Amino acid sequence: MRADLLTDAVEGLDEALAAVDGFDGVLVGGLLRPQPAQAVGLAGLADAVAGSPLAGRAAEAAEKAAAGAADEDHYLTLAAARTALLGSVHDALVARVEEAVGRPRAEDPAAEAAGVEAAGVEHPVNLLVAARGWLCDLARAGWQGIDHELVAGAAPVVTAMLPEPGLRRLATLLDGFAAELAASCPGATLERIPVRRWADLWSRAMLLTLPGADRTTAVGEVTGRLLPLGVDLHEHATAVQTQVHAVFEPADGGTPRLVRASVSAPKPDTVVGAGLWQLLRPRMSLLAAVSEGRAMELDAMPVTAEGDLLWDDARATLGEPAEPFTTARVALPTAAAAPVMPVDRHPARIAVPVLLEGYAVEDEGGEVAFRVAGERLVVAAGRVPAAGPLTAEAVASSSTCLGLLRWDAGEFLLQPLAVERTVRKKAVAVHAGAWAGGTADKAGVRAEKAATDAVTVLRERAGRLLRK
Repeated sequence: MRADLLTDAVEGLDEALAAVDGFDGVLVGGLLRPQPAQAVGLAGLADAVAGSPLAGRAAEAAEKAAAGAADEDHYLTLAAARTALLGSVHDALVARVEEAVGRPRAEDPAAEAAGVEAAGVEHPVNLLVAARGWLCDLARAGWQGIDHELVAGAAPVVTAMLPEPGLRRLATLLDGFAAELAASCPGATLERIPVRRWADLWSRAMLLTLPGADRTTAVGEVTGRLLPLGVDLHEHATAVQTQVHAVFEPADGGTPRLVRASVSAPKPDTVVGAGLWQLLRPRMSLLAAVSEGRAMELDAMPVTAEGDLLWDDARATLGEPAEPFTTARVALPTAAAAPVMPVDRHPARIAVPVLLEGYAVEDEGGEVAFRVAGERLVVAAGRVPAAGPLTAEAVASSSTCLGLLRWDAGEFLLQPLAVERTVRKKAVAVHAGAWAGGTADKAGVRAEKAATDAVTVLRERAGRLLRK
């Protein structure tokens, strides 16, 4: 890997992010009564997209917003301009990563989607309009102006959306966003505001209120062999999701592809650590294959143009042993990345599987980094889930690392999925998802038992409540 390319400056990157930060600062104070400083942030966003098809509309929206006269269409345009800027940052960073790892470039999304049917159905427009109205009220109030009454306005919209399968993506986003805002009310007393995060959630939700915004992903079918690389776990107080990164080898001998398979489940906030797997296992047989180090044979498995498998256990069977590090050494270098649709292009989405060997480990004040070809690559040890045997100590004593290359806070980071370390002169692999499908590991068994006890107590309490 050309590690030097990951540390070199990307032309125009700082300017694009500065324009985004300027607009995000506008949302802190709100647009009900804009101040001169906010007008500067709005103008900066419009200037940043002056060479794009959004130029005229963005300039008008910025002018109207600065005068306190913006309507919903103007707010939607501002959200689109911000998304376009971050999309350009995403594309520049992905191009740099592809050059650094020397992997095949993704095909154009339009070409990838040719001949397949786009997913999506007609949705009740009134619900989308209601969601957009609430989001515009947020923009007017600003993060410093939020209160419980304003935030509560999302509840009836979310409740009405949930019965509509095609609107659950937006409903889940609004529900989680509103919960974060509610936990931070009143905004006037906040000492620290997650400015970038809330602006991300706001702008993405705004775009998803456009009819057809969720139909950009085409769906086809694939048949062949799936070789898991590792597991990424995302946990929230009320939900958990696991994402398996893998290499797919088509049965017809076509180019191997990088794909993902995800499964989500609701959860109580008392179920944490290894207990999360108990919620996810019944929903995806792939987790057992990950724990056992096995491949899976897929037969007409649905897949989006962005490389996300729409997992169906009925279309997958357990295959032969497939060790992830072997897959990373043999199949990963030639696997092509899937394209990313415009609405999904954001630096936070970057998660590129890479294999690193022959690095030196540096530990400065608790921050672990790998010295790769003379360049320092920070390890995002905090992203390693507690629901597996992989620890920061194991990463710090490793000699080989299979992980996800990410970008955050102005630099590339490595999130470990698995490492190889030497124990008693033998190479031992430690995987973050080793307990996903069950384990005989002593530490894993103890963690599972504690989680099982917690789940049993919760079920008993729920049963008593229902009987009452």
